[in-house]
Amino acid sequence: MEASSSGSDGKPITHQPEGREHCQGRHLETQISIRLDAQKRDVDFSEILNAIQEIAKDVNIFFDELEGIASPSKDDESLLHHGNLTSTSEDTSRFEAVGEGVPEKNKTSGLYFRDGKCRIDYLLVYRKSNPQNEKREVFERNIRAEGLQMEKESSLSNSDIIFVKLHAPWEVLGKYAELMNVRMPFRRKIYYLHRRYKFLNRIEKQLSRFRGWLPRKPMRLDKERLPDLEENDCYTAPFSQQRIHHFIIHNKDTFFNNATRSRIVHHILQRVKYEEGKNKIGLNRLLTNGSYEAAFPLHEGGYRSKKSIRTHGAENHRHLLYECWASWGAWYKYQPLDLVRRYFGEKIGLYFAWLGWYTGMLFPAAFVGLFVFLYGVATLNHCQVSKEVCQATEIIMCPICDKYCPFMRLSDSCVYAKVTHLFDNGATVFFAVFMAVWATVFLEFWKRRRAVIAYDWDLIDWEEEEEEIRPQFEAKYSKKERMNPISGKPEPYQAFADKCSRIIVSASGIFFMICVVIAAVFGIVIYRVVTVSTFAAFKWALIRNNSQVATTGTAVCINFCIIMLLNVLYEKVALFLTNLEQPRTESEWENSFTLKMFLFQFVNLNSSTFYIAFFLGRFTGHPGAYLRLINRWRLEECHPSGCLIDLCMQMGIIMVLKQTWNNFMELGYPLIQNWWTRRRLRQEHGSLRKASFPQWEKDYNLQPMNAYGLFDEYLEMILQFGFTTIFVAAFPLAPLLALLNNIIEIRLDAYKFVTQWRRPLASRAKDIGIWYGILEGIGILSVITNAFVIAVTSDFIPRLVYAYKYGPCAGQGEAGQKCMVGYVNASLSVFLVYDFEHRSEPSSNGSEFSGTPLKYCRYRDYRDPPHAPVPYGYTLQFWHVLAARLAFIIVFEHLVFCIKHLISYLIPDLPKDLRDRMRREKYLIQEMMYEAELERLQKERKERKKNGKSYHNEWP
Repeated sequence: MEASSSGSDGKPITHQPEGREHCQGRHLETQISIRLDAQKRDVDFSEILNAIQEIAKDVNIFFDELEGIASPSKDDESLLHHGNLTSTSEDTSRFEAVGEGVPEKNKTSGLYFRDGKCRIDYLLVYRKSNPQNEKREVFERNIRAEGLQMEKESSLSNSDIIFVKLHAPWEVLGKYAELMNVRMPFRRKIYYLHRRYKFLNRIEKQLSRFRGWLPRKPMRLDKERLPDLEENDCYTAPFSQQRIHHFIIHNKDTFFNNATRSRIVHHILQRVKYEEGKNKIGLNRLLTNGSYEAAFPLHEGGYRSKKSIRTHGAENHRHLLYECWASWGAWYKYQPLDLVRRYFGEKIGLYFAWLGWYTGMLFPAAFVGLFVFLYGVATLNHCQVSKEVCQATEIIMCPICDKYCPFMRLSDSCVYAKVTHLFDNGATVFFAVFMAVWATVFLEFWKRRRAVIAYDWDLIDWEEEEEEIRPQFEAKYSKKERMNPISGKPEPYQAFADKCSRIIVSASGIFFMICVVIAAVFGIVIYRVVTVSTFAAFKWALIRNNSQVATTGTAVCINFCIIMLLNVLYEKVALFLTNLEQPRTESEWENSFTLKMFLFQFVNLNSSTFYIAFFLGRFTGHPGAYLRLINRWRLEECHPSGCLIDLCMQMGIIMVLKQTWNNFMELGYPLIQNWWTRRRLRQEHGSLRKASFPQWEKDYNLQPMNAYGLFDEYLEMILQFGFTTIFVAAFPLAPLLALLNNIIEIRLDAYKFVTQWRRPLASRAKDIGIWYGILEGIGILSVITNAFVIAVTSDFIPRLVYAYKYGPCAGQGEAGQKCMVGYVNASLSVFLVYDFEHRSEPSSNGSEFSGTPLKYCRYRDYRDPPHAPVPYGYTLQFWHVLAARLAFIIVFEHLVFCIKHLISYLIPDLPKDLRDRMRREKYLIQEMMYEAELERLQKERKERKKNGKSYHNEWP
């Protein structure tokens, strides 16, 4: 509502900017005269509507003609009130007539104008000291010219801060809702049931009777606590003012919900000029140049209440969301997605729908992974390999590092052999295949779930409107223009050669940053090589005896710190490279930035894991002829029990630390910032309680949503999905850890959106965008990596080859535990101690084992003994194992890819019942619209006949 002032007759009149009262009065007289003339001359009413529309156009462009004639004073002081939540004595007399019958709660809630009638649909914030006054004044005059009502309020905590409250009246909402094709409810849905056989009906009755005996489903939300979301039970159609009688309008003030109202106002603000010029338009540019400090819709009041929601109900949707969704007590409940969508919009609703679906799909993966782990625990005492390792007291292993590392008994690695069996057992291959199939099923069923959500939320036929060109693109290429094939208007054009050159430079930057990641991994490798010798000579026996585990643990922690530091650098580099490419629209910019950030962080997070999985201990040479870095440092070897234990440690530590850090940054950081703001306000305004602040000031003191929107939330989950699938064969507990994290993550994100962040603008989206393609790429990569982990990193293939070819059951077609007798001895080669290089020769001679210096030691490899014709050459078993590994990789990949494609083919993207519902709804809507139009025309025909008027060529 515009600020009011009293006229000469004492009645309240609406305040208008200078130069506009006369303009609108003249046009109002014109409208009245047109109506009277129409009644006299029997003019068709459509002609009157056209005339009124032409008049409205003239009114809307008045600022271009009258801007120089009469401009209001700086900051439009007539609309400014200095922090008064209630009106002064003068204001009271002015609002008595207007505010009669208005609840006092509306006036003091901070959600309405001072009259208590006009709800605040959008809020702009600026500082008086800001030098961009002229642009802001023009922008605000043009806002009022568009029909929006405005009221200003100074901050209670800082007089320099001014809040601009905006309200869209019904006429403006109707006009722009039609332009934006906002879908609104117009008829209740008609539900029908398929015809069923009597036998099936009887079974359903028995099942429903049986369900009645069971306890109530604890995961479902109480329907009595959720409001009746009318738009989900009605057919919807694009809003049209000409067919307004078709729509269900109980109350014009609540017909458009708050999120839709804010979206319409934001749409208007993006198209309002603030300066003369072709591209001087839109709120985003004013936020960029600092004219406004913030712009956001308001939350619907507080999220806490002294009254119980069960007895008194929810005070507002925010309170309801907090109790049913963001509260920690609701961690086991389903999400109220329809309410989330209504409050935050479809884009955020789709994110939480995807996150909930992903979390739900993790339950079977976590259960099977836990089963694989428990299977390893159950079969631990029956594992022949770990038994032989624990009993191998006579087998002396060669030192794993130069000089300081001593000889060791193989039995000393008994614990590591048992731990390795927990993850690397007979069920590992099955689990790898299961997870590859699971990833495909997850994505395919998500497509079906998304289709159902898109249908329920009226997103099936929604298409993004033609996006505006980014201001940076316009400024760079404003000299070259060409016609837009869609709009037919001239727009800036980027030459193909310029675009290619920028993409090449950007790709070079990406390649350079990947090289930086590899250099960081190389640094970690050198650290591991150097530190293992240091820990082997450590004073403390605990560290000295577990030097390799200590090396791996500290390396992983250092690697995590490097990962977090490089992530900060990568964000700046990705931002620079994306801006260098000069994308044309915001969606192109977002997709380009997303791809770069994902690529950087994925490589950064997984590079060390790839090194441990596929390179650690593979290219070390053998005793007496070790391969060295820069001819100095001996490459690190695997533990006598294998490299899988290193990979498990890497994944477990990184996954736990990363998820803990992310959760702290997501919730802990905003909590600390908001706490500090409240503390500062208490110190500065000790007499004012927090409750005395209006809603707009409370929301302003909250943290704004991330500059990149939902990017951080999606990125965190996509990287976790990679951890859950790519190396899952080495760490079956990864899905369980991901599940536990996501149960917390959903409530953390919900709590953050409801309580810690300003309310984001409700945006529409049909799906999760570029992230779906990234998920499909990770699913394909996971098949390849798991095939290599099983074939190369684990001992599954060497054991299989030994059982069928070299063990006691060779040629019998069996591969049980009895066939693994002697495997450990067959997998170790013999080395003559006198053949050590001088720089590799250990400090001790091994006399502590048998009382005499050792002559031979063992190491993991398939090589000939030192007295063979070709000393230390590869044995035939080595080539058999290598061939089996390659064969397994090929067979595994082809088999799993065939299963994935078969599943993708068999699962349709659209459920059959949904397809039938869509067809039936389309048919019913056409029938309803036809019947309504026919009814209206017949009614008009009867009225014309009643009035004695005759028309020719009437239909029907």
